Amino acid sequence: MSEPSAQHSASASLTSASQVVVRLRLIGQMEAWTIRSENVLPSGRKTRAVLACVALAAPRPVLRGKLADQLWSRRPEEQARASLRQEVHRLLDALSPAQAEILTVTRDHLALRSSAIWIDVDEVMKASAAQPASLALLDGDLLEDLDGIDPNFDAWLNTERERLRDRARGIAEGMLREDLDPEAAIAAAQRLLTIDRSHEGAWRALMKAHAARGERGLAVQAYDRCRAVLADMLDAAPSVETQKLLNAIRGPSHTRLPLRPAQNPDAPLPAPAEPEAAPEVTQARAPMQPKRDSAASRGGVHIGVMPFRLVGMQDDDAHLAPGLADEITNALARFRWMFIVSSNSLGRFAADNRDEAAIRREFGLDFLLDGSVQRAGSRFRISLRLLDLRAANQIAWARRFDRETNDLLTLQDEVAAEVVAQIDPEILLIEAKRSTRGPVDATAYDLMLRAIPLIGRMEREPFMQAGRYLAEAITLEPDYAAAYAWYAYWHIFLVGQDWAEMPQAMMARAGELAERAIVLDPFDARGLSISGHVRAFLHHRLREAMALHERALDLNPNLAMAWALSAVAHAYAGNLDEAERRNSRYKRLSPLDPHAFFFDAFFVLIHLMKRNYETAVEYGRVVSQLNPSFSASYKPYLAALGYLGLEQEAATVRRRLLMLEPDFTIQRFLEANPMEREGDKLHYAEGLRRAGIPECEPPAVNTPIILRPPLG
Repeated sequence: MSEPSAQHSASASLTSASQVVVRLRLIGQMEAWTIRSENVLPSGRKTRAVLACVALAAPRPVLRGKLADQLWSRRPEEQARASLRQEVHRLLDALSPAQAEILTVTRDHLALRSSAIWIDVDEVMKASAAQPASLALLDGDLLEDLDGIDPNFDAWLNTERERLRDRARGIAEGMLREDLDPEAAIAAAQRLLTIDRSHEGAWRALMKAHAARGERGLAVQAYDRCRAVLADMLDAAPSVETQKLLNAIRGPSHTRLPLRPAQNPDAPLPAPAEPEAAPEVTQARAPMQPKRDSAASRGGVHIGVMPFRLVGMQDDDAHLAPGLADEITNALARFRWMFIVSSNSLGRFAADNRDEAAIRREFGLDFLLDGSVQRAGSRFRISLRLLDLRAANQIAWARRFDRETNDLLTLQDEVAAEVVAQIDPEILLIEAKRSTRGPVDATAYDLMLRAIPLIGRMEREPFMQAGRYLAEAITLEPDYAAAYAWYAYWHIFLVGQDWAEMPQAMMARAGELAERAIVLDPFDARGLSISGHVRAFLHHRLREAMALHERALDLNPNLAMAWALSAVAHAYAGNLDEAERRNSRYKRLSPLDPHAFFFDAFFVLIHLMKRNYETAVEYGRVVSQLNPSFSASYKPYLAALGYLGLEQEAATVRRRLLMLEPDFTIQRFLEANPMEREGDKLHYAEGLRRAGIPECEPPAVNTPIILRPPLG
């Protein structure tokens, strides 16, 4: 292979040198995306390692000889240099879709143009006590998927990891040393523990802060978690200082602290109260407490995956159970709001007489997933259940999977995908119910959880309350990406249900919220998917929407919402077979999804546009009953009835629709419908016209007509 030219770059520059065109994630699993959501990450591990080495050195160039020795230390020098030349060519090919000068290659050096690339490590290194938000990016090990490439590379990588952790730890320690009120101290301690789980000083600060707030149970649990972490990571026990603090918090005779401390935040610990029957704290876990600055500390649930039991299986099949547990663990880890403890860590608790209370104490778990695997010939039965450890081990979800196959890897993939897709919305609803029983001064996380089920009710007053919750959440935490995403989602229905007093302003606001969610967390699949639907449905920018949906599915292929919302984007574009395939994938993943009233309505639209009117009506009859207050499900259903000439049923459906949207007309539908092909719009409109929807509404005297787009 020929040597790249002396000033070869990824491609000819189509952008200014100061414009970022690629976002590179090195923390956790490596990712590289263009600003158009194109994946430019090289497929080979050595090629990725070359990119990582050059990125971490940027803007300084890296000697080619040093790279060759770092990645091929066991090869002769000439072979190592030849291998490097090959990987450089592959790297240039991978980066070419960015259409900008990113990588500069000379005979002796490689260098990245730092002005054209955003790197998460750079953001962490730029953090300070005054601006600590980028520390939230440190949510995993540096280049965690590149271990084992070469002994020299591994030694270099360990050094880089320590350098990054030391920098972040120093900033977080400095913030914790400041004179903080208890609420801020909790957030600062959690931030430091995200960086260094074994930092005993941070655990003590967390215990003190909870005690100062009168949350004795949470303070004691922080100690229990500290003890478990130190034992697991360092094979050590808490120091005498930490044990003394625990005794001071417990107080004489283990009396309780008051639920609300005296108004003196400077006091090191409140005095013990007289013994009394105080109510138990319902959310006995530190991550559920108010946290204002770090995305990593904003609530979420801790889930453990137990090793699955084998029932009547031969030793040759023993790998199936741990393989399935690992697949489920990895799939759950893709959900940004879940924190997972793997079956390897829980293995010693796998006995039939296990102690769930001990598991919860040691790992701080909220939910535990366990189950069994049986085999008879080519038939498999996998029985799984999710236990809510905070509700006396109540079964929160259960499912049995019966499959006939000889392809065990495909079996693991399919079952894991369906399990996590169904657990995600189930836990969301459980957490939402629990958040309503929490303290009056709710956190942004609590407010977001309370809003989610109210959105799905599609009743005007509860829906408006959901909007108020979400507005308050982003006021409390202006950099909380998930709250922005759900608030954008709320605006979609606000406009679609014809509840917006100023529809155009609300459509613009939805776009602002969706874009802000992506800026705050570009790796949140749910936020990307919601943003995609905002662009498709409200803004009619289908190509941008599809790119966002693809990015969401790359990040989390088991997110049912992403499959459904990408399906309707393809339906709007006229790709009806692809739309049906995607919506069927959503339905297989999450057949009982809480938002099925919304997602299943896409089947009605798809079959209407395919001219399968009988099938569209069958779907419409079912979907319209899932949530009778949701106006969008009636529209394609009504159009299909119009084409079939079912006048009596059409009259009933039309009456329901116009009760929900009295101003709905053909004219308004045509002006607001996001379908790309004019013929599709006219076909849909003709069905509505045959079903009796009026052509236009006569304007009231001296009253301007305000167009309000429907949701459908």
